[in-house]
Amino acid sequence: METNIATTPFGRRPMTLGMISSQVTARAVPKDATVHKWHVFQDIKDARIALGATDRALAILDALLSFHPDTALYGDSELVVWPSNEQLIRRANGMPPTTLRRHLAVLVECGLIIRRDSPNGKRFARKGQGGEIEQAYGFDISPIVARAEEFKDLAEAVRSEKKAFRLVKERLTICRRDVVKMIDTGIEEGVPANWGRVQQAYQAIVGQIPRTAPRQTLEAIAEELEGLWAEVREALESFVKTQKVDANESQNGRHIQNSKPDSKFESQSGLGSRDEAGGSVADTDNVRSLPKRELPLGIVLDACPNMLWLVKGGGGIRNWREFLAAAEVARPSMGVSPSAWEEARTAMGEQQAAVTIAAIYQRQDQINSAGGYLRSLTDRAKVGKFSVWPMVMALLRAKLDASKTTGTGAEAAAVDLEAAGKVERTESRLEISDALRRSLDKPGRGS
Repeated sequence: METNIATTPFGRRPMTLGMISSQVTARAVPKDATVHKWHVFQDIKDARIALGATDRALAILDALLSFHPDTALYGDSELVVWPSNEQLIRRANGMPPTTLRRHLAVLVECGLIIRRDSPNGKRFARKGQGGEIEQAYGFDISPIVARAEEFKDLAEAVRSEKKAFRLVKERLTICRRDVVKMIDTGIEEGVPANWGRVQQAYQAIVGQIPRTAPRQTLEAIAEELEGLWAEVREALESFVKTQKVDANESQNGRHIQNSKPDSKFESQSGLGSRDEAGGSVADTDNVRSLPKRELPLGIVLDACPNMLWLVKGGGGIRNWREFLAAAEVARPSMGVSPSAWEEARTAMGEQQAAVTIAAIYQRQDQINSAGGYLRSLTDRAKVGKFSVWPMVMALLRAKLDASKTTGTGAEAAAVDLEAAGKVERTESRLEISDALRRSLDKPGRGS
């Protein structure tokens, strides 16, 4: 195919099919068409990527439009501007000449302007006797009028896509925030659920979100996350409905001593009982009669040997500092929230809170909601109705009972329990109440 060549100061430029298409479109512009050049330019900027234009090319187009004296462009008017390279460079903020030539070619290739070259390649206008322009050579901006509707449609499509992309990102942000809050609420309120699995599912979903991704990818991830949101929401709502039914039954005359959702976990855990957890004066006196000094570390480790699993390298726990570090590792693995842990440390003291965590960790297979159970114990500690002594004694009693059943280690377990009893009596210099002693001596307690 033969190519037409036009000679200009910029060298030899081939006439491409894109240029021919732009010229055909420009010639087809209706004579009565009228557009606001800056409105069309805004549409072109919004549709820049779809048109294949560059930022620098649009800066040059902006300068070219400024050389046309009228804001309104008409289809039947002369739409050629003829600025020199020096004038264009000044209005394009000092763009280098080579860059100017390259991006002028981009504008032509995108069909945004048409070259109207003079025989010698110069840009100028020839005026008639009345001062009117008869012939102009330079850059024809008639595609701005001819393609105005096309530019508008492209810009609307781009704006719609940007809006959809923004909305799906907002969906993701809001859904992520809500799921995290609901998981925290479920853990803190002791809602029965496998919150560890829920947290893993959440992390697996959000881990799919890339730094940059098309809208369709984000929408698929948002739908998956919203499915998890619905599951967690349903679990919380079901729990709330159950609580309301329990409250109604209580008002109808059914006496429920402890309506907290984690009360059932206490009976399963063996770390406490209704006799110890009640709010009677006798129970409070039992707790007050227990030793005020902290339990010795050795007895705590005898009662809660599972804490040794958390020590890096398989070493032992030699002091309270290492024990507290192990408790910090155990807490998140059981689904205990930072707020529940901080509240327990404030109410019980850091050391007693760590012993409580160790006791719960020892029996976590029998406790559905470690966080809810810890909050329940924290509430009792605030009113002076909780001590770690009965918990540790119950664990030692369970250890002794288990040893008797298997026939192994019974003597060692008995020694541990006897040692704990001696420390209890020596440190407190007070006798444990008969009610508490009977509760501790009950067969199978804590198992």
